Amino acid sequence: MVFHRFSMVALPVALLVVLAGCSRGPAPEATADAPGAKPAKAAKADAKATLPLLIAPEDLITVRPDSRAHGPLITGSIQPERRADLRAEVAAVVMQVAKENGEAVRTGDLLVRLDDTAIRENLGSAQESARAARQALEQAQRQVERLKTLQAQGMSPMQVLEDAEVRRNNAQSEVAAAESRVVTARQQLRRTEVRAPFDGVVSERKVSVGDTVQAGRELIKVVDPRSMRFEGLVSADRMHELKIGQAVSFRVNGYPQDEFAGTVKRVDAAANATTRQVEVLVSFAGNDAPRVAGLYAEGRIASAVDRVLSVPDSTVVRTGEATAVWRVQDNSLRRIAVKLGERDERRGEFPVQAGLAEGDRILRNPGSTLVEGQQVELTAAPAVAGVGADAVKAAAAPATAAVKNAK
Repeated sequence: MVFHRFSMVALPVALLVVLAGCSRGPAPEATADAPGAKPAKAAKADAKATLPLLIAPEDLITVRPDSRAHGPLITGSIQPERRADLRAEVAAVVMQVAKENGEAVRTGDLLVRLDDTAIRENLGSAQESARAARQALEQAQRQVERLKTLQAQGMSPMQVLEDAEVRRNNAQSEVAAAESRVVTARQQLRRTEVRAPFDGVVSERKVSVGDTVQAGRELIKVVDPRSMRFEGLVSADRMHELKIGQAVSFRVNGYPQDEFAGTVKRVDAAANATTRQVEVLVSFAGNDAPRVAGLYAEGRIASAVDRVLSVPDSTVVRTGEATAVWRVQDNSLRRIAVKLGERDERRGEFPVQAGLAEGDRILRNPGSTLVEGQQVELTAAPAVAGVGADAVKAAAAPATAAVKNAK
């Protein structure tokens, strides 16, 4: 009984002790900073700012004015100025195809041979007819000369001489017709051999040996790869900006690293009735034109050229719709808000409308751990040959690690 009373009395006392301990606040060092001490987040930020950021010259970009062309867009394809679609001029069977796609040809080289058996027979028949007509003409001419002699002696009437002259004239007409048939047959015979009209390359073969072709059937295509030009289309709304001789910069599909230059050579006088676009011919500047026809190309005609500041896309830091860059000034970092224009898709750059000035130095690839006011130390580029970007990254690694440890 005594033990039971003690337990009943001790239980309320223990509960009171526990409740008193819970009512006490946390330890002073856990809830509030000591007097005069900085908050924890501010201390971390100061720690970051005190660590210098090591960067190499390759990590900086100096903002410079750049020439930027303004003008209408042009889209189209690369096509040769000299091209020939060779077609059959006679109906026959293909006997030989001498060249394949991509093979170079010289002027006069045989490309396709057609069956000429029937045409050779026609030529032989025409030649025999011409020979017979010439013999008949010679005989009629001798008859006329004999009758003239008799007429002069009064031994032949005038009517007989006139009839002989008529037969001679008819014989002359027969000779002319027969010789014309010979020329036609010879021309038809030459047309059974399709030859290259100029030096170039076979771009497309349309027939094979054994095919029966009719007159007008396309056989083979030949292009001159040295005569490539840009055949593009421009919206008719921008036609008033076009002039002969304007500079054109464009890119060609298949050559992603190259930017080609040319000049406007000709502007079509009529717009397409369906698309309302005007054809523009652009000649290449120099001899660096692609050697393949049909490649897609797009660019811009420089109707006006301005000098503007521009920055690469990699330098821009975005927060929502706001854009900024990290500028290095007085050996420290400054986050600068900038106003950018429309992105140049071909160069991957933005024109700077406000926020930067010529000569400002900005980070090429800013990271997410940078702090406003952080000190910057510029490291010298390695002088040893063969040491490049990997060595620069290794040199900057301690600073990056230090920033991460301070977080």
